[in-house]
Amino acid sequence: MEKALLNKKIGVILTDTIYGIVGQALDKDVVERIYKIKKRNPKKPFVILISSLNDLTDVFGIKLTLNQIKILNEFWPGKVSVVLPCEKYEHLHRGLNSLAFRLPLKKDLIDLIKKTGPLVATSVNKEGELPAKNINEAKKYFAEEIDFYIDSGETKSEPSLLVSLKNENELEVLRGKICLKN
Repeated sequence: MEKALLNKKIGVILTDTIYGIVGQALDKDVVERIYKIKKRNPKKPFVILISSLNDLTDVFGIKLTLNQIKILNEFWPGKVSVVLPCEKYEHLHRGLNSLAFRLPLKKDLIDLIKKTGPLVATSVNKEGELPAKNINEAKKYFAEEIDFYIDSGETKSEPSLLVSLKNENELEVLRGKICLKN
């Protein structure tokens, strides 16, 4: 899987939430291929999986305040995707100058991202359809259009909570319900 991703392949894997189509986020060709395969609205950015808070600053050039870091640490690692202002990588933000990031809970996924770099992650479905809950459903959607599939059984999980960190102190819930870590 790691070698395939490093060789510009895209795959279906179980993230910490649901099955996702993943590929190297910083590779424009990979990202465009995922848009085409999914038939996704080209103006809607994908969630980006990162391996640490440092990816936000070092890779994406995001300047975080201490309060923002405190808020992110309430959610991460975990099943929460956070929209942050980001001007780098227009092929990712699609002119919106913001991106949704998630620091996953699964250690093996974080280890993979450390080796491959940030990954685009999007639900395994065509736009407007229900996300695949297993590999058979994923293959029905995409068959040979996807380079590899990793079967991790059936998932009953839901997509990540999506919130926007508009400024230092204001969170807006865009999808799902907020539950802070204990």
